[in-house]
Parts: sequence; structure tokens; C-alpha cells
Amino acid sequence: MKVQRITVTFARDDAQKYITHLDLMRAWERVLRRAKLPVSHSEGFSPRPRIALAAPLAVGVTSDCELLDVLMEERCTLDDVSQAIDAQLPAGLRLVALRETPLGLASLQSLLRAAEYVVEVEDPRPIEDLQAAVVDLLAKEELPWEHQRGDEVRRYDLRVLIFELSARALESGRAQLVMRLRADAQGSGRPEQVTNALGIAVAPLRIHRTRLDVEQPEIARTAYRAAGRIVD
Repeated sequence: MKVQRITVTFARDDAQKYITHLDLMRAWERVLRRAKLPVSHSEGFSPRPRIALAAPLAVGVTSDCELLDVLMEERCTLDDVSQAIDAQLPAGLRLVALRETPLGLASLQSLLRAAEYVVEVEDPRPIEDLQAAVVDLLAKEELPWEHQRGDEVRRYDLRVLIFELSARALESGRAQLVMRLRADAQGSGRPEQVTNALGIAVAPLRIHRTRLDVEQPEIARTAYRAAGRIVD
């Protein structure tokens, strides 16, 4: 039975950045079980809690904007849920916000449109050269790309996965890239592929996800905010 849908915004810090997507889901299952919240479970021989992430977070990437839907079989106040979860979160996971989401709204994964990242890189070029590379990349109509996973090679257009991109200098030899990448059924951009496309030979020093753009019908959002069912 499902009577309430709560969307959790949480952060994953350095202490948890090397866990896999599966391990992250298991961690949330433990947190919710220990919090003794009335989470709805699937039916069948091996019931599982009805929870779902908007998007997997790659190993090694930190974030302060991850979204998790939790379906409840009994109604709870957001304050009670917040306190119960906060008391059980392990080091490296932080609660950012809670909101109540209409049960009839589509899944987070299907509503996801884009993800924003801040990426720190090492690049010996003057910042003007890196910024020129950004301009050149954004001016391209297409950017053929290959990605190999095991024995499978995927070929696609990387350019259509890049919505926004900019660069600024940090200390000597380092720069910060801010990128907004596609993340929907048509494909998902990967920050390390963008840095490769800019001619940066080494892996990024740090990748941090700062925002997930999820389509939310304005009527539903306005009604729930007015009813006090969004808590930051």
C-alpha cells in the first residue's frame, strides 16, 4: 500500500564517494530500516523497500543534490521523517531537504532532464586557451564519440549531450569547469568525456554534482508548496 511519496534530497561527501550505486541503495535501505519508518515494500517472496534514485552517481563523484523517492504505507510529517533519517545517516551522507511529491507524478528517473557538475582539472594551458577550446567545442554541430564498456563499443554524438559549459582559472595549472549535461532517455553526458573532448589528457581531480534538473508540473509544485509539503 502506498499513501505518501517523499522525495529526499541528500549529499554524498568524500567519505562515501567510492561506493557503488548498489551499495548506496543498500545504505539507504539500512538507514530507513533503522529509522523505523513505515516504508512501503514490494510484494512477493523477497519484499524490498519501495525507494528509487533519480540517477546513478558514478563512483568517485561527490554531490549535494541527489534525489531519492521513498513510498510510505502510513502518512508521516516531514519533520518526523527528517529527524528519523538524520539520526541514522552514516558519515559521508547528509540530508539536505525533504518534500512531499504527488503519488500520481511520474518517476524521478523519467522526469530527469539534466545534471550540473563542477569539475576541477589539471591543465598546463593558459586559461585563455582552455576557454577558447570551450568556445570551439560549443560551436560544433556534432562531436562523434566512442565509449567502450567491456567488449561493447557505443558510438554517439557527444555534442548533443552538452547543454552548457564554461571554464575559469584556479591556482597555477588548474582550472574549474562548470557543465550542464543532458540526462534523460535520449542519453546522459559524462563529465570526464567532456574534459577529454577539451584536450585535457589526465582524469579530473574532482567531480561534484551540484544540481539535478527534474521536470515538475507547475500546478503540482505550487499546490504542495502552499500546503507546506516542501521542507528545506
